[in-house]
Amino acid sequence: MEYTVQKLGAIAGVSTRTLRYYDEIGILKPARKNSSGYRIYGKKEVDKLQQILFYRELGLELEGIKQIINDPHFDGPSALKKHREQLLAKRQQLDLLINNVENTISAAEGKSKMADKEKFNGFKKKLIEDNEKQYGEEIREKYGDETVDASNAKMMNMTEAQYTEFTRLGEELQDTLAKAFKTGDPASDLAQKTADLHKQWLMFTWPSYSKEAHAGLAQMYVDDERFTAYYDKEQPGTARFLRDAIHIYTGIS
Repeated sequence: MEYTVQKLGAIAGVSTRTLRYYDEIGILKPARKNSSGYRIYGKKEVDKLQQILFYRELGLELEGIKQIINDPHFDGPSALKKHREQLLAKRQQLDLLINNVENTISAAEGKSKMADKEKFNGFKKKLIEDNEKQYGEEIREKYGDETVDASNAKMMNMTEAQYTEFTRLGEELQDTLAKAFKTGDPASDLAQKTADLHKQWLMFTWPSYSKEAHAGLAQMYVDDERFTAYYDKEQPGTARFLRDAIHIYTGIS
């Protein structure tokens, strides 16, 4: 079966403008153009569009999707299985949030009681899943499944007070880090306070603390461009500064 831009757009639920743009940026080229110059798409292109839309639904940017699906080693069936796992996880997260809202409404109307801990389950679950999606593979490879699973369980078991303090501490950490960075000295009192705040923040989710693991995580902030981008978004060099401060704090480099 072959499709023109209009027909493919109609069955896929995307605009013809989008399909033309995908052609222009090289993410989805038509199989051919007919004698009238119209783009014609075949089964291969239909399957590829499906993959693109799956990745878009999961929040990936077009440039990243382009690199993935244009890779000569791209495995379509394996990708579909992974899509299924990710979509099921997303559905589970939505179900959890919906259940949380319904329970909150019921409690507000006096129909039931809702434990404080239950009020934050959906948000904690989303935080865990976001971290897994972005950094899970690297973290599990470095620290092992048992450690990461224990950390996730500790997060889910936080009380309302603990979750509030965890959030507050994270904000204080970022604020102190920004001030410490301006000193330019990772050994300064303010930088070392930042390293200590970082340790306190980690202990809300880490099953146990070790200087080696703390220093190793700090090094990952520099080695992994995603971590670096997060810490450097306001001021380039912040990730390296934090790494140096933590290495001084732990005495491990």
